[in-house]
Amino acid sequence: MFGLEDSCRYYVCQRYVRMNLGINGLSKIVSNELKQPVLSGDVFIFFGKRRQAVKLLCWDGDGFLLYQKRLEKGTFELPLFKAGQKATEMPYRTLSAIMRGMSLRSVRYRSRLRIGKFDFLQSSEYQ
Repeated sequence: MFGLEDSCRYYVCQRYVRMNLGINGLSKIVSNELKQPVLSGDVFIFFGKRRQAVKLLCWDGDGFLLYQKRLEKGTFELPLFKAGQKATEMPYRTLSAIMRGMSLRSVRYRSRLRIGKFDFLQSSEYQ
């Protein structure tokens, strides 16, 4: 079954893209502009200029998966980007909040231990 999970790494393209781009066009952006390996299994996230549409591109081992969501009303709220970067890594929980329409400004994450990584999550991460 197809699905997105917490174990994947998620990268947001920091510029808006045309939503008529398909797998080939988005994979060229990943390799040429973001300088990331497109076959890594990481998930690459692209937003349209009006922030009403999002596409997620992922290599599934033997082919590409392309997820798309278009809102009928409203817009997606984006996290603050770091200046000078083409792509920013985003935690799965932030992506999940964006996709559900939650306001990132009002969401506060409590510090928790990450199992397997042995570091603490910061409450100010992506706010």
